[in-house]
Amino acid sequence: MVKRIILSTLSALSLAACATAVPPVEVTRFHVGDPARSGTISVEELPGNPDVGLEFRTYAAAVEQELLRAGFTGAATGVRSDYVALVAFRRSFRPTGYDEGGRPVSVGVGGAVGSGGYSGLGLGIGINLSGKPKDQVATELQVQIRRRSDSTTIWEGRAVSVAREGTPAAQPGIAAQKLAAALVGGYPGESGRTITVR
Repeated sequence: MVKRIILSTLSALSLAACATAVPPVEVTRFHVGDPARSGTISVEELPGNPDVGLEFRTYAAAVEQELLRAGFTGAATGVRSDYVALVAFRRSFRPTGYDEGGRPVSVGVGGAVGSGGYSGLGLGIGINLSGKPKDQVATELQVQIRRRSDSTTIWEGRAVSVAREGTPAAQPGIAAQKLAAALVGGYPGESGRTITVR
């Protein structure tokens, strides 16, 4: 009985750890009025995508999967689609110990003299006892949906997440699925508002 309780407690704790290991995603969307929610669509690379190569397919597949869930239909090979989803992504690395602007975090020193002539000095410093700090990996996904007939952009959005290098959440496959689900999930979403998806 006690063994069963311990095992169920450990399972619950490991599930909670997995849930907190996935970082939140910051999402911003813009669209015209009531954009299309159906029709054929194909996913292509946004011109000027900074990160080209095999990794692009991972992000393109994740976006396509979410667009199909939203109500669009994949275009048959060789058939001109009603809409095109242009996809771009970027991954950047920032060392830990730096603030949002990329500046090193400073060490604070303070001193005071009391009324009795006593003086005090305080020094705050952080020491990492776990070895070399891991870099932070920022991943950004951009998607534009354009009407194929006149190239009008009817919907666009951006999703960004930051995870520690070496964690599952920093892996391209997991990051692509998380970002695409956060960005396209609930399509079309509220225009002009930035939200956090956990």
